[in-house]
Amino acid sequence: MRRGLISVAIFIGFVAIYTISRHEATPTTTTTTTTTSSPTSTSTTSTTLASAACQATDFSGVYNEGQGAAGTIYASVTLTKTTAGACTLNGWPLITLSDRLGAVLKSRAIDVPSASSGFQFITPPKANAAPATVTLSQSSTTTFSLAYSDVQSGTTACESAVTLSVQFVAQGAAVAVTPQYAVQPCDDGQMWLSPFY
Repeated sequence: MRRGLISVAIFIGFVAIYTISRHEATPTTTTTTTTTSSPTSTSTTSTTLASAACQATDFSGVYNEGQGAAGTIYASVTLTKTTAGACTLNGWPLITLSDRLGAVLKSRAIDVPSASSGFQFITPPKANAAPATVTLSQSSTTTFSLAYSDVQSGTTACESAVTLSVQFVAQGAAVAVTPQYAVQPCDDGQMWLSPFY
């Protein structure tokens, strides 16, 4: 009888140890952290979701009238993220100028800073800095500076744009921005543009 009780106790102990060891070897997972345990080691891995690239359809824009100095007009455009979630921007805007009838005007952008141009914005200093990643959430803003000459040379008339379309990537959607006064870049629509900051 005693030998039978000892056998039953050993069997129950074996079942208990087997059951516990199976539960310890099973990984536990949450949405952001995965924990794996075994009798000899434990490891944890966390993952972070990267922000997606910003889409122009998630923004509204305002043209900030600037000032003139020695025939050069300085201004800026502020873009506000209107949708939920985070996104990132890096680089220079792509600008298209349109007249009052919606026709696309000739324009030529020069990125600042640039090895081919010594142009510098008066303010702010970050307008002259190299591009950096800008992370935006709902209601946050990013700005870029622009400048152009409004002094006509020869008989070529300066452009007269009433709308600026701002793209983040080529062939992408655009944010339409309407200045209070026409933007009139001379020299075939040449404009200097800062990166987003």
